[in-house]
Amino acid sequence: MTAPASGGTVRAGVTAPLWTAAGLAVLAVSVAVAITIGPADIRVGDVGSVVAAHLGGEASEVSPIRDGIVWDLRLPRTLLAAVCGAGLAVCGAVMQSLLRNPLADPFVLGVSSGASTGAVAVVVLGVGGGVLSVTGGAFIGAVCSFALVLLLSHTLGGSTDRVVLSGVAAMQLFSALTSFVVMTAADAETTRGVLFWLLGSLGGADWGDVAVCGAVLAVSLLICGGYARTLDAFAFGEEAAASLGVAVARTRLVLLCVTALLTAALVSAAGAIGFVGLVLPHAARALAGPGHARLLPVTAVTGAVFLVWADTLARTVLDPQEVPVGVVTSLIGVPAFVLVLYRTRSSR
Repeated sequence: MTAPASGGTVRAGVTAPLWTAAGLAVLAVSVAVAITIGPADIRVGDVGSVVAAHLGGEASEVSPIRDGIVWDLRLPRTLLAAVCGAGLAVCGAVMQSLLRNPLADPFVLGVSSGASTGAVAVVVLGVGGGVLSVTGGAFIGAVCSFALVLLLSHTLGGSTDRVVLSGVAAMQLFSALTSFVVMTAADAETTRGVLFWLLGSLGGADWGDVAVCGAVLAVSLLICGGYARTLDAFAFGEEAAASLGVAVARTRLVLLCVTALLTAALVSAAGAIGFVGLVLPHAARALAGPGHARLLPVTAVTGAVFLVWADTLARTVLDPQEVPVGVVTSLIGVPAFVLVLYRTRSSR
């Protein structure tokens, strides 16, 4: 009786690192190939040559124009897509386990709506007097929204269902504020730009965005990884987790703060990109199993690969016009999520 269980554990422990390693290889290839896709005649070898030259290697023979396309435009955009995909997917995995809700994702706490309101306040109302950037405004709005969620959920008892309901309330409030500001104070051109950003766009990515979001992602992964065993305990319910010695309230507060701040950083750089945090954790669980020490790295890699190709499709499918990447992720995510729901139903 013990041998099969032991063998299953070994297989799960070996399979997840293999999936992670394979995913990292696929991610590296995806980034290199995605950069070559577009109107400019760029090859994978050109990408490697440009990157090596900028990192202190031999001078590249690529023309200055193509060098600029690779290093200044496509590489930071593709890397930011990978970072955002990884971060949103990890946030979704953590929240689904923490709240014991398969429908939870990074935007259930109203963080995206708050970020949208902050960005609109800067662009349309001129909040910050020109000192505060759109990214800064979005981040402040996201933090304010999350603070409201914490306050509401705490006054209502602090249970997981109260956190979700508070997030829904904050989402509706900040969405209404955003719509009110845009409709009453923005001109047609500004409205178009704001709406495009609200649907998710990586077109304005630069190396500063990559550095900030990458650093926040790295710290968040370390913190969430340190709580892997605790997240496993939450699968049995809050009472069971408490009986195992888990500080339920403190753990929930720490992890919700981490996921909210990570989401705020990503949304402030790329806008609202939906369905990544909702669907990708389910796909990762099918590959790695429910244990969070294995699940989190697989989820991060899966989300990164997915958003790299979603953004590539967004910028090329209607070239020269660009489609918001949030539209692409929703078009792909809705059928995938319906499939997840049917599989969950059939398994019961």
